[in-house]
Amino acid sequence: MPALACCVDAAAVAPPGYAAFIAGDSSLPSAVPFSASTADAADSNSTHWSPAHSSALYRIDGWGAPYFSVNNAGNITVRPYGTDTLAHQEIDLLKIVKKVSDPKSVGGLGLQLPLIVRVPDVLKNRLESLQSAFESAIQAQGYESHYQGVYPVKCNQDRFVVQDIVKFGAPFRFGLEAGSKPELLLAMSCLCKGNPEALLVCNGFKDAEYIFLALLARKLALNTVIVLEEEEEVDLVIEISKKLYVRPVIGVRAKLRTKHSGHFGSTSGEKGKFGLTTIQILRVVKKLQDSGMLDCLQLLHFHIGSQIPSTALLQAGVVEAAQIYSELARLGADMKVIDIGGGLGIDYDGSKSGNSDLSVSYGLQEYASAVVNAVRFVCDRKSIKHPIICSESGRAIVSHHSILIFEAISATAPTTPAMNQVDLPFILEGLSEDARVNCWNLSQAAMRHETETCFVYADQLKQRCVEQFKEGTLGIEQLAAVDGLCDLVSKVVDASEPARTYHVNLSIFTSIPDFWSIGQIFPIVPIHRLDERPEVRGILSDLTCDSDGKIDKFIGGETSLPLHGLEGNGGGSSGGANGRYYLGMFLGGAYQESLGGVHNLFGGPSVVSVSQSDGPYSFAVTRAAPGPSCGDVLRVMQHEPELMFETLKHRAEEFCGQDHGNEGTHAALVSTIARSFHNMPYLVVASPCSLTAMNNNGFYYCNEEDYNAAVDSGASEDEQWSYCYA
Repeated sequence: MPALACCVDAAAVAPPGYAAFIAGDSSLPSAVPFSASTADAADSNSTHWSPAHSSALYRIDGWGAPYFSVNNAGNITVRPYGTDTLAHQEIDLLKIVKKVSDPKSVGGLGLQLPLIVRVPDVLKNRLESLQSAFESAIQAQGYESHYQGVYPVKCNQDRFVVQDIVKFGAPFRFGLEAGSKPELLLAMSCLCKGNPEALLVCNGFKDAEYIFLALLARKLALNTVIVLEEEEEVDLVIEISKKLYVRPVIGVRAKLRTKHSGHFGSTSGEKGKFGLTTIQILRVVKKLQDSGMLDCLQLLHFHIGSQIPSTALLQAGVVEAAQIYSELARLGADMKVIDIGGGLGIDYDGSKSGNSDLSVSYGLQEYASAVVNAVRFVCDRKSIKHPIICSESGRAIVSHHSILIFEAISATAPTTPAMNQVDLPFILEGLSEDARVNCWNLSQAAMRHETETCFVYADQLKQRCVEQFKEGTLGIEQLAAVDGLCDLVSKVVDASEPARTYHVNLSIFTSIPDFWSIGQIFPIVPIHRLDERPEVRGILSDLTCDSDGKIDKFIGGETSLPLHGLEGNGGGSSGGANGRYYLGMFLGGAYQESLGGVHNLFGGPSVVSVSQSDGPYSFAVTRAAPGPSCGDVLRVMQHEPELMFETLKHRAEEFCGQDHGNEGTHAALVSTIARSFHNMPYLVVASPCSLTAMNNNGFYYCNEEDYNAAVDSGASEDEQWSYCYA
């Protein structure tokens, strides 16, 4: 710590009574690391960095297995068939980004980032793996019924996601769960093309219209079950079913005593939001019995909560529910299905821990075995026929198949001055006596190697200087010099570079809302350059004008993320990405798209679906959709882009159309306004755009193709607007 001993002229620094302070060299000696040992640091620096090092650093083998890995080029790849994926079938994410973002003129799709990459092959593998786990457990334990799952569409209501699940799940009667009227309409429509035995489970609070639709679905030969969330709903079911001459299939949701203690357990326990108590269940049984409809009661549903951390808690809940199921059968209900709800968790941080909301201590096979064992045990004890086991595993099905890819567009450069750049006499020139005392105390604490005391005096020095600056007795140059000195103190004491801020072309509120709202942490990793050592640590700051628009918590309890330098902003190679730096957020396929808003009017990302193929790049883009344009998000807030364009066009004619001989300039201005409504709200990070703007009277075009189209087009202004919304 002698590096912090600020040796300056004694007369300039020492306050009265400190005449013994000895003056020395006004420059600061080189830093001595205070935390990690020099030997360890040297050993680390001498190690050749490989993709395997990055895989361990970012825990990819933990949270990513068996669907994500790092190839020899240092890029993250998708393994679409999980453990059955062959080496030549792995899909390089960087190649997908290049294909999607390259201009159409060179064979790309011309889509703008941020980007969601969906891999339906992974979705299919998740469904098959879940089914296989239950079939294996059923066979091993001699269970005398079968498993028949449903997908809760609230996890991701995207049309193509739901349709794929129905298609992939048809061979094993996989169904859907709805929790609202629009979700019910969606499920009814999709299941018309599914397996006729697939369940349509109707959860959520219900009014007469909801129950009418559910009974209509039954009339349309869909295997519909109306699950009672409130006691009063049974009266509506009895009344409307008689009017429609439909014999309903009814389930009840039980409020279990077994409670999940984590963040996601608020829906469980006696005071949970949903379900019926034992008293209410008995009253429902009585009403159905009195109406001659007790045989319609065939399903028991419960839900402990999402991300159940351990099989011990899972089994406790299933045993309690199976006991209620057995009692309902004893009372005369024609019980056939036990619906264990959701809760099948995924490992977000790769820790395989049962003590965190970010992880679970079991795999698919252990989960299925625990459920089958608990139901079989209770039913055998009560001599009850083994029921069909149903689960509503949404998060575990869709999380892995969706990857959010976004770009870091700039990073804050380090502002800490070099030691020989600290001009202490200049700093001391305008300081008050109190501030000079702080500077003296800082120097003495440094010479005594008192780390914490150094921070205290550095903070006091900075505060006193800020007060002087506010009073007008200290110039901005001296204030900046003091800031640099205090930053240098922090750097030397920590013996590490402070975390930089990487600005990313993304809205956290739109694309990762769970991080902002409930602190949910997702694995975030550079998708390339993983054959290089990440030389800095950083936090991520989004485009929104909101202080919450940042990510400063990462898996492993980290408050910063190891990152590579940006080309032209801290160095670093591009890793085959043309100078770009791309990051991926993984395991975000559940909830993020439906929960995201339009804060600052940033809409959703572009979306592509990618399937494995035998072509040269191992993939084919089967579906592509650009993200919402500025006009699209304006419509969400009840604005009318066409009218807005007309207003701005007339304004341009009034103020810019009077320059004689500049008719082309006016037309280009109007065209640029129209195109701004058409483009996505996110930044376009490309130097050619800047050149295009400079060379064309300052008018901006998203890319070279847009510019050429504007130059070559003879279309009228109205036709240009139509093109924008074609």
